[in-house]
Amino acid sequence: MPDPIFGDPRLARIYDPLDPDRGDLDVYAAMVDEFGARRVLDVGCGTGSLACLLARRGVEVTGVDPAGASLDVARGKPGADRVRWILGDATTLPPLQVDLVTMTGNVAQVFLTDEDWAAALAGVRAALRPAGVLVFETRDPARRAWEEWDRARTHAVTDVHGVGVVESWCDVLEVSGPLVTFRHTYVFASDGAVLTSDSTLRFRSRGEVERSLRRAGFGCREVRDAPDRPGRELVFVAGELD
Repeated sequence: MPDPIFGDPRLARIYDPLDPDRGDLDVYAAMVDEFGARRVLDVGCGTGSLACLLARRGVEVTGVDPAGASLDVARGKPGADRVRWILGDATTLPPLQVDLVTMTGNVAQVFLTDEDWAAALAGVRAALRPAGVLVFETRDPARRAWEEWDRARTHAVTDVHGVGVVESWCDVLEVSGPLVTFRHTYVFASDGAVLTSDSTLRFRSRGEVERSLRRAGFGCREVRDAPDRPGRELVFVAGELD
């Protein structure tokens, strides 16, 4: 089941206004051009920011996500009518042959077990044409990003058009090995409603990710730095093993 932040209709509607700077997507749009991709699969597309951006540029895009509320938001964006939207995940895809698969944001870290991550990679590999490319990012665990996820550093008050003022913050609930569980809290001034969303991410090291790719039949072509978070995230570029 998707986390409430993505699956609850009221929270899905404020997801973009509370995080409006999507400059992180520029690097993925640039790689679509770099690799000459004309058909792209966006796994964990969420509210469709990248999928719609690419579609407006003439790319044939399929966006898949398990959160129906997020897809409802995505369908209302410019360019959405040119995207094929699928409710599901990488393991439930119809037959596809795409040039490039993306997993942006925290998508690659929501697969908490080795089995779930392997199943996602298998689904991605089946959707890629033989010379296709998989691109995704993951936070470098050595940087311990979760230590900055507290109310003092994440608290915000945002006036959302059509919704009103929303107060929000994040707290870490538990760190257990590579798993970090945290809670987002949202307070709606319009009616005083308080909604929370608990999430868990798995932090994998570069070596662990590279080994998992090999087991799935991918070769790691390159590991890049994330321009929007230099030194904090790893961007993997992978392709089918020769």
